[in-house]
Amino acid sequence: MMKRQVSYQWRLREVMAQRGIFAASDLSPLLADRGIDLSSVQVWRLVTQTPERLSLPVLAALCDILDVTPAELIATRAENAAPRRTAASGGADVVDLAATIRPKRARVRPEK
Repeated sequence: MMKRQVSYQWRLREVMAQRGIFAASDLSPLLADRGIDLSSVQVWRLVTQTPERLSLPVLAALCDILDVTPAELIATRAENAAPRRTAASGGADVVDLAATIRPKRARVRPEK
């Protein structure tokens, strides 16, 4: 079965700039008007970093503020992952560690 690799790009800063909003601090009161109370640091992180988790109320508020859809804020991409390369068995470069490296038996000595 072919594995799929998915990725996304957070485009909030780009969309804000298209709407003439250039500072994260300008976004705070707009979010508060929609019932989203975030600290200035949280808003700054939302604008400057790619979030790993995002609440739906925050996403909905951002879409309303910027008059966009979620797809315009989050560009997604999926592609087939390259299959993992494995060494051919029996090749000259393959070392069987089980046959060449053996652990040493531990000795338990009584305490003095």
